[in-house]
Amino acid sequence: MINVETQTGQQPTTVEAASWYGSYGSWRNSVKASGATGDGTQAGDVSYTVSASRFTTHGYRDHSAAQKNLGNAKLGVQLNDVSRLTLLFNSVHIDAQDPGGLTPEQWRDNPRQVVSNVSLYDTRKTVDQTQGGLHYQREMSENDDLSVMVYAGVRETTQFQSIPASIQATPSHPGGVISLTRHYQGIDTRWTHRDTLFSIPLTLTGGLDYETMTERRKGYENFTVTNGVYDYGTQGSLRRNERNLMWNLDPYLQTAWQLSSKLSLEAGVRFSTVNFDSDDHYITASNGDDSGDARYHKWLPAASLKYAFDSSWNAYLSAGRGFETPTINELSYRSGGLSGLNLDLKPATSDTLELGSKKRIGNGLISAALFQTDTQDEIVTDTSSGGRTTYKNAGETRRRGLEIGLDQQFAYDWRLKMAYTLLDARYRTNACGDNSCDGNRIPGIARNMAYAGVEYAPEQGWYAGAELRYMSNIAADDENEVKAPSYTVTSLNSGYKWLVQNWRVDLSGRVDNLFDRNYVGSVIVNESNGRYFEPAPGRNYSVGLNVSYAFQ
Repeated sequence: MINVETQTGQQPTTVEAASWYGSYGSWRNSVKASGATGDGTQAGDVSYTVSASRFTTHGYRDHSAAQKNLGNAKLGVQLNDVSRLTLLFNSVHIDAQDPGGLTPEQWRDNPRQVVSNVSLYDTRKTVDQTQGGLHYQREMSENDDLSVMVYAGVRETTQFQSIPASIQATPSHPGGVISLTRHYQGIDTRWTHRDTLFSIPLTLTGGLDYETMTERRKGYENFTVTNGVYDYGTQGSLRRNERNLMWNLDPYLQTAWQLSSKLSLEAGVRFSTVNFDSDDHYITASNGDDSGDARYHKWLPAASLKYAFDSSWNAYLSAGRGFETPTINELSYRSGGLSGLNLDLKPATSDTLELGSKKRIGNGLISAALFQTDTQDEIVTDTSSGGRTTYKNAGETRRRGLEIGLDQQFAYDWRLKMAYTLLDARYRTNACGDNSCDGNRIPGIARNMAYAGVEYAPEQGWYAGAELRYMSNIAADDENEVKAPSYTVTSLNSGYKWLVQNWRVDLSGRVDNLFDRNYVGSVIVNESNGRYFEPAPGRNYSVGLNVSYAFQ
């Protein structure tokens, strides 16, 4: 679980404006205001944060321009001494071209090029999403807290893909244009109780999470025909029309026991139920009714035991079961251009064991962990072509690894960060429908990853930093016959901060991929046309200016 909390406004009221410019015609402008009335503890105290930004780029590659408009707002109200209400709002618009992948030969010849079908069909994607939520928190008593969170949103997506018109001639093919409208909402309610049991301090949390989404999915041909003349990259005839409903219900219970001054235990269990239902509204003589439904459920226990050697050093052992049901995107397409949802896709179940330790050294933290995850019926990429991906179950997989991290502050204004991950992820059974891939690496995952960064960052004046990133080769197909080469890239940054009374000015500059390495930023797993590689930018530069004023 990842818990993310956005900035909460506080005194003094601050307004901020920023502008950033980079290579390939890239720029971003943003504004933000935050503040509060009172200190947030008295009835009627209000905090707020409001921000907006616009980003646009021509893109490193041909046909890779994009723009993004983003707005966020957070308003908190202290209702009384024991309760608080927070309102969250977010809206985003994204309009991006899709340059697609390249074969290894095309990447080596010219990483900025695109294949002809990308331009012919004008591959692109537009996303509009607006969502809002309310979070109510209340101290019911000295030992009891209540939290209720509700949210709702709508997301609209249109994507033009480079699927040739000849392939769409198959009567069951859903077309080369995806049009989605999704309405989603949910509620999470939890109660936390703190007490003692047999003189042992105990924290008990019980909750219920319910989410639902209704999707209207349509597919169209990515061309029109007028008097026998084809106009590609335009929305044509309807080829798919269905209503999909998804809901999940998850009651859960978590406990935390302080068994002694050094030993603590955390344990929990969740019962997860996920339901999919699809009604097909596009039925023709050669394309039958593909309506269907599926339901998955599983008990998911987890536990962790932690021992503190002293106030700066602890070790832990954790174990848990994971349950990954197919997402609506993974269910949406079947191999071979068949119509309807891929309801034969099964959920993946995983068992994870982790042993780790963390220790503070001066003003730094060093951490290490060993882990193993065994998964049954893992959901992996089956085929990918023209921007469309289908999925399958891979039988058994295993991930074993090691993570080491260091975050050290020294000489007051200097900071060093280092991290290394060894991840051996392999198929064990039935990855390719036979035994030919057993023992192979799972594609799309690097075996070794490393990062090192050092920065000089005083409160004001000159600052500077350097970063080094390493990634080992990445398999692009189940057979491990194609691999994106390993790479190491270096970045440098510097700037100057002025603090003058209520003003704060930050002028910065940065260069990424300092030595202009030609490397693959990501791979398209099992791309059926051999266009596995998505190139990363060469050496690129950026400068930024951030100005803020605090009303004191």
